[in-house]
Amino acid sequence: MGFIYNGISSQSMKIRARLAGWQVFPALRNSFETVPGKAGVADFGCDISERTITISCGVLPQLSFAGLVSVLDNAAEWLNPANGLKQLILDDVPDRYFMARLSEAVDCGRLLRTAGSFELRFVCPDPYAYALEDEIFVISGTGTHEIERLTGNAESEPVYLLKGVIAASSSSYISLITNGEELRIAGPLSEGETLVIDSGMVTAKVTDAAGNTLRNGLPCLQELNFPILRKGVNNIEVVTENATFTELKIQAKSRWR
Repeated sequence: MGFIYNGISSQSMKIRARLAGWQVFPALRNSFETVPGKAGVADFGCDISERTITISCGVLPQLSFAGLVSVLDNAAEWLNPANGLKQLILDDVPDRYFMARLSEAVDCGRLLRTAGSFELRFVCPDPYAYALEDEIFVISGTGTHEIERLTGNAESEPVYLLKGVIAASSSSYISLITNGEELRIAGPLSEGETLVIDSGMVTAKVTDAAGNTLRNGLPCLQELNFPILRKGVNNIEVVTENATFTELKIQAKSRWR
């Protein structure tokens, strides 16, 4: 087993690695309140906290102790947490990635004079794992459509890319209704422009045909009702009023909890 971090494999860094364990469910943030005169506590639900991933590593015997230190120096540069979150892919589950960085000091113990072992403890502020090959859906007509998410086991926060023409008028709009939840989009949106709605980042922008950002897209949204996709079948309805709908491309951002 090994891993890939920021596009670089542990094997290429002369490090042998294995997953020390698997966190079935990240830590929970429980919301309890004590009610006077009532036994126990009132349960107001819970949310999930960050995920931790621990990887046990070893460096095979090098020609000299200086060679061992050189491998560790290269690893320190590669895994530098000051560079922020990077993509982490585990060889044991190669269909998904985490956004992670080191969260603790790394101390290497010497097994032999020129070999060593250590543990890497990664933290994932976003506890979800995301599909390396995302599910993409394209809708090219108005009306009701069914799309089916097959990957992952949790609700996802998709990216919607809308093409069409919407005048700068209160009577002109396109409604995207996802599983009964409406997102109404007003103008202006011109031919050749794309409105990119990112549920995960809670943002929207208008881009040109080359993908360059033209302006903030949030003013186009009449309410900040960002869509959510569930695992399995989802119903998407497209409704227009004095507007032209061209295409809706959906990047599912399928994920695992």
